[in-house]
Amino acid sequence: MGLFILRRSGVMILTALCLTFIVFFLTNLYPNLEKLAKTQGNFRMSDEAVESWLGSHGYLQPLPVKYGQWLGVMPGWTHQGDDGVTGRCLRGTVTEEEAAQGRRFCGILQGDWGYSTVFRDDVSGIIATRLGLTAKLMFWVLVLMVPSALLVGVLAGMREGSPLDRTLSTFSIVTTATPEYVSGVIFIAVFASSTVGLKWFKGTATSAMDSANFENFFLPVLTIALYGMGYIARMTRASMTEVMTAQYIRTARLKGVSFRNIVMKHALRNALIAPFTVIMLQFPWLLNGVVIVETLFNYKGFGWTLVQAAGNNDIELLLAVSVVSVIVVLTTQLISDIGYVYLNPRIRIS
Repeated sequence: MGLFILRRSGVMILTALCLTFIVFFLTNLYPNLEKLAKTQGNFRMSDEAVESWLGSHGYLQPLPVKYGQWLGVMPGWTHQGDDGVTGRCLRGTVTEEEAAQGRRFCGILQGDWGYSTVFRDDVSGIIATRLGLTAKLMFWVLVLMVPSALLVGVLAGMREGSPLDRTLSTFSIVTTATPEYVSGVIFIAVFASSTVGLKWFKGTATSAMDSANFENFFLPVLTIALYGMGYIARMTRASMTEVMTAQYIRTARLKGVSFRNIVMKHALRNALIAPFTVIMLQFPWLLNGVVIVETLFNYKGFGWTLVQAAGNNDIELLLAVSVVSVIVVLTTQLISDIGYVYLNPRIRIS
């Protein structure tokens, strides 16, 4: 197991480097840098002024050098101006003596995520705050989604082809086939709009960032949970159906074991092995799939931050969001693989 984790960890690091380099390359294309210069300076800047601004902020260096500085494995850039020295590792303009005594390495590995040009704040603080808000949303989504999906899947798979199976399977397909922006708009129109008259919930979740309650937080949670619940339920149903036709289940029936004990003591444990992987893979989807829901309900979490960073060409913030997304995806996949090995004895033995 130790060798398995070590090998997977090595693959994770290599994958993370490749993915972050691709994102870094795309965000540092010259049109994006030119737009950044004009946003921070003046939209009427000449080409020479743009070149001068980019050069004074370290954007015209070779791509591998910039990537190494962003990671923190190469010394940060410095620029000597008329007013003093500026640089990646410096806060503002300083003297040459202060620049010489300052840090030389300041990147992701040192915990320096850069400075947001839109929010005018450190990227690390923004990410921590917005990620915490999304984590709160994800927690309640999982509390609602996972037990409901497992219950629907188990009930549907217990008796394949029965009316209950057909009804629950149809419900699962409908929820999965309905995008969040459709169900979210429908929920707002029906349960939060004055047009219909059912003002049971609030159509915005902005107040939930400070104080979440059933009224202002249930609609976004329900919107996300319904979309993911159908997929987990379908996988659980397929796994449960396969287990119920296994030879040891037939043997238990022939021995006179009650149907309830067959399901609870024999079938359920083995049927939940495959859905475990699916549930773990919901974490990356929840982290990045909440973009639409957070924007729709004006909930300023991680997905909302991604939209703001991309829409306003905030390169440092966009890179930080990408790094967090990559880390979450790779970590959940590793946990999923380890858990699957422990749950499935055949894989562990092999």
